[in-house]
Amino acid sequence: DPDMPFVPSIPEDQFILVEEGDPTIIPCRTSDPGAQVALMNSLDKTIHAFYDSKQGFIGNFPAGSYTCKTMVKGVEFKSDEFLIYILRATSELPVEIEALKTVYKTGETIVVTCVVFDNEVVNLQWNYPGKVKEKGLIKLDDIKVPSQKLVYTLTIPEASVKDTGDYECTARHATKEVKENKKVVITVHDKGFVQLEPQFSPLEAVNLHEVKNFVVDVQ
Repeated sequence: DPDMPFVPSIPEDQFILVEEGDPTIIPCRTSDPGAQVALMNSLDKTIHAFYDSKQGFIGNFPAGSYTCKTMVKGVEFKSDEFLIYILRATSELPVEIEALKTVYKTGETIVVTCVVFDNEVVNLQWNYPGKVKEKGLIKLDDIKVPSQKLVYTLTIPEASVKDTGDYECTARHATKEVKENKKVVITVHDKGFVQLEPQFSPLEAVNLHEVKNFVVDVQ
């Protein structure tokens, strides 16, 4: 098609996620298999790479924006802009779940944190008793220094007894079929309580000059 030498691309094709060190494809495909196509970076400099009209330019490209150019009967055409984002990722998916405490009273705020290490982009989902009512507030902190970690914080304000149960986070790798999930059990009581468990009998005997210890477990 001389009026549209570049095959239209969908938005998902224009944002390219690549793991550090991996080759990728900039998918500016042409409707004419014999078209001469040039790859340009954001500074409008030509980038030399292998071109396949059915796939696009193939190679190891730095992060940034790229555009393809071709000529049809003396008229220059440009493709859509393609954005390459380099991911820091490992084949493993180290995940930890943390809760400051696991026993709460009604009305308190539950806070559970899920931390993903050494991976910049993951898909993370929470499962918890109040999810159906969308009771939880989720925040993400992307920490780069001293090492890469994604900190997802789930907050449940005004907890009730119904918020008792399993709090589980499931992380999925951005580019590989790898997933990891972690779980913590949270208990919410209607009110506070103190439970005493004496580790001695109602009547205890002691010898003269003997030192006797009386132990009570307090919950």
